[in-house]
Formats: sequence, structure tokens, C-alpha cells
Amino acid sequence: MGLADEYLYSPDVLLDLNLDNSSAKFNPKVSMLNPGEGLKVRPLAKEDYERGFLQLLGELTSVGDISREAWEARFDDLKACKNTYYITVIEDTLLKKVIGAATLVVEKKFIHACGRVGRVEDVVVSNEYRGKQLGKLAVGILQPLAKKLGCYKVTLNCTDAMMAYYTGLGYVAEKENANFLCLRL
Repeated sequence: MGLADEYLYSPDVLLDLNLDNSSAKFNPKVSMLNPGEGLKVRPLAKEDYERGFLQLLGELTSVGDISREAWEARFDDLKACKNTYYITVIEDTLLKKVIGAATLVVEKKFIHACGRVGRVEDVVVSNEYRGKQLGKLAVGILQPLAKKLGCYKVTLNCTDAMMAYYTGLGYVAEKENANFLCLRL
């Protein structure tokens, strides 16, 4: 992390998050300040274009060929939507490489007394780093973050193959409300 890093949201939001308040359980124990040797948890930075964020997303889904200019324009668009996009990354500080990420999108509602819903998106850990609790860490951070941001629930969509993983992290398919429908355009 250099002096010139521009973050999507303030890193201070992450400082007092307590992973003990997450449904994810860690063994060995990790914390926001000690996520693992050589690792740092922080907001997405504009400089992550060079740190491999798009290549990491490419391990999850199709990304396309995104120029630096397109990256910066989208970053600025997301940042302009205050209190909405919380893309959180895990960086290997020795390699200066983004090796994990998860997004919390906060949707403002009229229901539940103008409440907020958090939606988990784009959870990915580099193939080279799997099996080290980093996916659990990326998702586990979002629960106390959503609570801190005033969300009354957190939702996510996943493939059938990932259901057991996410139920192990505390997510449940709610009875009579577990349908996810999609219309691809």
C-alpha cells in the first residue's frame, strides 16, 4: 500500500470489525489486523489495476479486456455512489498482489423503516491461495461490516455446488423464500 493509494471507501470502516461476531469460525484464529502472515485486508484501491484485481476476478468469471481508462472510470463511478459499494480485498503484501476479494453492495430500502440490505457478490480467492481460510475470511468480514452499516440482513446467490460452503458460514435457504430467478440479457 503506497502513499498514493485511493480507496473505494475509507479503510477506517474496517478497523473495529470483530470477526468473532461473524458466523464464520476460524482455526487458527484470524483478525482484521492479523489475517495471516504477509496478508492485509483493505478496501479496493484504484492502484489495484496493477496488483492483479481483474486477473483475480477472471478466476471467477468472464471479465473482458478492460483498459486502465475504463477501470478508472468504473472505479470513480462506484466511489461516487457513497455508502453503496464495499469491495474488500486481501493483499499479499510481499508480492503486492490482490489474492482475494468480496463485495458487499448495500441496497437502501423503504421497507423495514427505510432499512438496508447487504448483498454479497464476487467472492473469489486466487487458486494459489485456496485452502487457507481466505474465502471464509473474505465472506466473514462482510457480516460484521453489514451490521456496522445498518443492514437488517445479508443475502447472496451461489451455485448449487457452493450451497454447503455458504451454509457452513451461517447462510440459510429460507423456507418458502429460497428462489433465485435470473433473466440474462
